[in-house]
Amino acid sequence: MKLTREFKIGLIVTAAMALLYWGFNFLKGEDIFTNDRVFYAVYDDVAGLQKSNPVKINGLNVGRVRDMFFADNGGSKVVVEMILNNDIYIPDNSTAKISSSDLLGSKEVELKLGNSSVPAQSGDTLMSEMEVSIKEEVNRQIAPIKNKAEELMSSIDTVLTMLQGIFSSANADNFSKSVLHIANSFENLEKTTSSLDTLMTGERSRIENILFNIESITENLKNNEEQINNIVSNFSAMSDTLARVNFAQTMNNVNHTMSNLASITEKINQGEGSMGMLINNDSLYIELEKSSKDLNLLLEDIRLNPKKYVKFSVF
Repeated sequence: MKLTREFKIGLIVTAAMALLYWGFNFLKGEDIFTNDRVFYAVYDDVAGLQKSNPVKINGLNVGRVRDMFFADNGGSKVVVEMILNNDIYIPDNSTAKISSSDLLGSKEVELKLGNSSVPAQSGDTLMSEMEVSIKEEVNRQIAPIKNKAEELMSSIDTVLTMLQGIFSSANADNFSKSVLHIANSFENLEKTTSSLDTLMTGERSRIENILFNIESITENLKNNEEQINNIVSNFSAMSDTLARVNFAQTMNNVNHTMSNLASITEKINQGEGSMGMLINNDSLYIELEKSSKDLNLLLEDIRLNPKKYVKFSVF
């Protein structure tokens, strides 16, 4: 079959257009012969993210940012379109985080893989996240220092106010007197220390003798340790013997004796028995007193008139 000239021209034009399309996409970084996956993420602020910035997972480049545009709902949110040329598993709860790739402020998208068992499909919108800027991080780090500095300044201001009150003209005289008293106290302390040093120097020999005697006593205690242990053992044995004595029975006997004595005393007080009658009956006392008087009279009469009672016969 013979090809016409028109067919050849059309074929060449088609091939040229296809080559031109492929070259144009190639220059943009797109490969039309690969099955890339497309994902989206929505941000309030892209913080300087540019097209063709890399998309990474754990630091490995797996794609790039293809396009950025505002959302169709007329809001100010920015939609970022990402192309992944890697077939790594992407869970549907993964997060696309915009972060800095270097100290110069270049941006990249870091995919933080989730733990879902459902894979994200091409065309899905992932969750978005923004890295904290250096300014925000510095502010966050400096904020506690700033608060502490403010508290310190407040404390210093309070201390200065107190010092101003202390060193006021009203307290200056008292402060001077206090300083003078402190100086006098140090002077007296110096004199006392000097006197103590003199005393220690003068009594050095006596102190040495006292220490020697203490050492001798300690040595004697050490040498007589066995005897001291025997004495302690004897005291311990004595205390055990005293502990074994039946004090309870002895005290019971004493209590019983005291009870009997109290009973006898009570009976005597009540006039029971001879002793009770002797103590409580006055008639016996009166009779005894009368008999004693009669006996005295009889003895006196015998002394004065012996012949009346004694007769002598002379043969």
